[in-house]
Amino acid sequence: MMESATGLTVDELAARAGVTVRTIRFYSTRGLLPPPELGPRRVGRYGPDHLSRLALIEELQHQGLTLSAIERYLAQLPPDLSAQDLAIHRALVASWVPDKAEDATREQLERRVGRQLTEEDLDRLAAMSVLVRTEDPRVFRVDPGLLHLGTRLLDVPIALETILAARTVVIEHTRSAARELSRLFKDEVWEPYRDGGPDEEEMARMKSLSAHMQPMVVQALVTAFQRSMKQELREWFGKEGEAGRRDSGPQTPPE
Repeated sequence: MMESATGLTVDELAARAGVTVRTIRFYSTRGLLPPPELGPRRVGRYGPDHLSRLALIEELQHQGLTLSAIERYLAQLPPDLSAQDLAIHRALVASWVPDKAEDATREQLERRVGRQLTEEDLDRLAAMSVLVRTEDPRVFRVDPGLLHLGTRLLDVPIALETILAARTVVIEHTRSAARELSRLFKDEVWEPYRDGGPDEEEMARMKSLSAHMQPMVVQALVTAFQRSMKQELREWFGKEGEAGRRDSGPQTPPE
């Protein structure tokens, strides 16, 4: 979906981001959005970075930040962040406040993702838990946090069974990591109170500590996963390259 978000008009960007054109122009005047590229007839064209930045702004507002705080927050980000980097950043911000499911018609879904959705597409999105069909066949219960990811996966040339299997692997391993990290945290924090529970003040302090630790834990997990994936890909392509060189090595010419 990021690739298909290239060259959007301001109206198309607003529809994709679920905001008004007036909001986009307001954000632009405040410096929250970079200026668009000017196309023929000096018509502004927006791309994936604008869409990802709007999603991040929306999430920061959802977290309760004021507009001034959002301006300071965005000003601290590196200026060359890609749309994918911004999407990961938004996911880290949203990690501990799950998106609330929303009702949407098929037409609203299609405007939000910027493409027509076939019945097969809807079935695949439902299988990935992106949406749930309701009693009204025209209305779907949608997880906004998964919608864009699920839509991007529609174009990946991988069987749905493989995507679902990968999702199961991620869920199982993240639950395992969360369980072990929680055990370590519990042993460290609750150990002093083995013979008696903490008082209200200590309980409030532990909750505050947990809230501050959670974003750092998520960022550590994402960073470790990215590095592990890069290492796996290097090893995989390295082995494939060696196999290819062996297969294409010098051969004895025919007599």
